[in-house]
Amino acid sequence: MTVGADLVRPRALRSGDRVAVVSSSWGGPSIFPATYEAGLKVLREDFGLEIVEARTARMAADELARNPRVRAETLNELFVDDSIHGIISTIGGDDSVRILPWLDTDIALRHPKVFLGYSDTTIQNAAYAIAGLVTFNGPSVMAGFAQMRHFPEAAAHVRAMLFGDAPSGGYRPFPRWVDAYADWSTPEGADGIGQTFDHDGWRWLNGSKSTTGRLFGGCIETLEALKGTRWWPNAGPEWWRNRVLFLETSEDKPPLIYVRDCLRNYGAQGVFDEISALWFGRARDYAVEEKAELDKLLVDIVVGEFGATELPIVSNLDFGHTTPQWVLPLGIHVATDPAARTLHWLESPSA
Repeated sequence: MTVGADLVRPRALRSGDRVAVVSSSWGGPSIFPATYEAGLKVLREDFGLEIVEARTARMAADELARNPRVRAETLNELFVDDSIHGIISTIGGDDSVRILPWLDTDIALRHPKVFLGYSDTTIQNAAYAIAGLVTFNGPSVMAGFAQMRHFPEAAAHVRAMLFGDAPSGGYRPFPRWVDAYADWSTPEGADGIGQTFDHDGWRWLNGSKSTTGRLFGGCIETLEALKGTRWWPNAGPEWWRNRVLFLETSEDKPPLIYVRDCLRNYGAQGVFDEISALWFGRARDYAVEEKAELDKLLVDIVVGEFGATELPIVSNLDFGHTTPQWVLPLGIHVATDPAARTLHWLESPSA
C-alpha cells in the first residue's frame, strides 16, 4: 500500500483477483437474483475476477434489516482477509448508517483494498475515506455492472480507474445514458435498460479559474444521515479546505426544497468558503425544466446566499443514479477548469 500524510491507497485490481461482493444495506440479490447473477457474470467474464460471495450477499432482505451488526462485521472480516483484493457492493438501500457503530475503519486502513459502491454505500465510502482510505464511488453489482454490456465505454472507464490502466486522465462524457432499467421481476429484464438518451452536456454554472482539490462526496440524501455523527468531518471548516465536493440525487427524486436545505446546511458549516469546486451529478428522473431549476438553485444558494462567487460549479455530470456512471475515488486530487471546460484526475487512486 501507499500511505500519504492522511491517505492510504489500495493496490490496483488485477485479472484473477478474488473480489468479494457484499450486501451491507438492502438485500436486493434475494429479491431479484437474476439481475444479481447478471452483474456477477460481467465481473467474472469481462473483468476476469474471481467472485467471493460474502455471507450477507444473498441474505434475505428482512434478515439483513434486522442485523446491522452482522453487516458491519462482515465488512470487517472481508478487510482482514488478505486473500481478497476488493469489495463491491451488490446494491444500495436506505439504512447503512445503522452499521456504523460496529464498522472498524482502522481494520480497513491496515488492510487496504478497493471498496466500490454508491447510493446508500456512500455511508461506508465516506466513513473509510474520512479515516484515510481511498474509496470508490461507482457502480454496484446490480445497478451498473449488470447493465454494463450496453455501455462499453463504461467498462473501459472502470478498468482505467480500478485496474490502474490510467494513473491520471480526463473525465469524459458517456455518449448515451439511461434513467431506468428494465423490469427486474421479468426474465428478460435482468440486465436490460430503459430508454436511452444522448449525452445532454455538462453545465458550467459558476467560476472562471482552474482549481484543484481532493474528492469527497456521494449521494446527497445519504450524506445527510452522517451529519452530526462522529463519522462526519467534525474538525471544522478547515477540514474542507481544497476539497472537491461531489453530490448527486437518488432515485427517490428529492424535491428541490430538500436539495436547497441540504445546500444551506453545507453553507452554514462554512463548506463553500473552503472547497475548491462543487460537482453535481446528473439528476435522475428530473425533467429538462427541473434540471434547469436545479442549476438555478445551485447558483442561488452557493453563490447568492453564501457568496462563493469564484467557486467552480458544474452540474449534469456523469455520476450518480443514472447509468453509466464514472468512478470517483474519494481522496485523490482532481482538477476543475471552467475555461477549458475539463475535469481531470491528477493521480492514481491505487498503489
